[in-house]
Amino acid sequence: MKYFLILILSTFFSSVALCQVLYINTFGDSTDTPIIFLHGGPGYNSSTFEVTTAKKLADKGYYVVVYDRSGEGRSINPTAKYSFNEAHNDLLKIMDSLNIKKSNLIGHSFGGMIAATFAVKNPDKIESIFLVGAPVNLQTSFKNIISKCETIYKQNNDEQNLNYIKMLKEMDTTSIYYSSYCFMHAMQNGFYSPKNPSQEAQNLYSLFSTDSILISNAQKMDQVSPVEFLKSENYTSIDISNLLIDIKAKKINIYGLYGKEDGLYSEDQIIYLKSLLGEDNLVYLENCSHNVFIDQQTKFIDTIIKWTE
Repeated sequence: MKYFLILILSTFFSSVALCQVLYINTFGDSTDTPIIFLHGGPGYNSSTFEVTTAKKLADKGYYVVVYDRSGEGRSINPTAKYSFNEAHNDLLKIMDSLNIKKSNLIGHSFGGMIAATFAVKNPDKIESIFLVGAPVNLQTSFKNIISKCETIYKQNNDEQNLNYIKMLKEMDTTSIYYSSYCFMHAMQNGFYSPKNPSQEAQNLYSLFSTDSILISNAQKMDQVSPVEFLKSENYTSIDISNLLIDIKAKKINIYGLYGKEDGLYSEDQIIYLKSLLGEDNLVYLENCSHNVFIDQQTKFIDTIIKWTE
């Protein structure tokens, strides 16, 4: 396992150096098939995949790269722009620095949007894309979260939270407050975790209380990145359906791995995504939620192997 801290740029303002550093970690042999992991957020980091899954995937014959986007997680950048363009440039710099000509991308959650927008602009750099619990249309996901939460609160006669849902329905659906409250209710109702995790998943989740990297980073979500990304890209209103169609037209394979207990997505959303990707290009896993690579790690890795053969 090798750690890289790549100095991208240093600028000077009022005689103070502003170092912009991109955090990167690689696993496996650089001559093996490359896979780059794009983390969720905005405002998160790659530590969860890095600790639980990266090495195990590399052991199957892949060169696995994880990194944190500029200004997020461990990538220090006081002048980060929090834009798709900056995220794409991060990725291009990583590929260039590691001498990767063409790569597979795993886009987890918001990382799926980064992967799709990157592929449209840089099709020659992409072998295939794996969407893992990644939204196609966040507005649809927000409505699904609200609907599911409302049902739960009605069943529990929870008048207080029903009032919150009523207020949420009246909010500007493009605002950071709307998206934040939707995700808060999703988390409050356990939408990110399987109800009965397998022993394999339990063992992996136990690392969250013992591994120093996870303890330091897994629960960290900064508050700046979501606000700034929304200002620059209005990402909560983006529908990447047409991007996926364009990517397929460029002869790039796109696959999806989703959990049936991921409360961010309804079955109808998965059916629609399957219609875009193809029947054999989407796996919908039982006893699995948002972190597919933890909840069903063996099946996740086996599926990646099958799709890259």
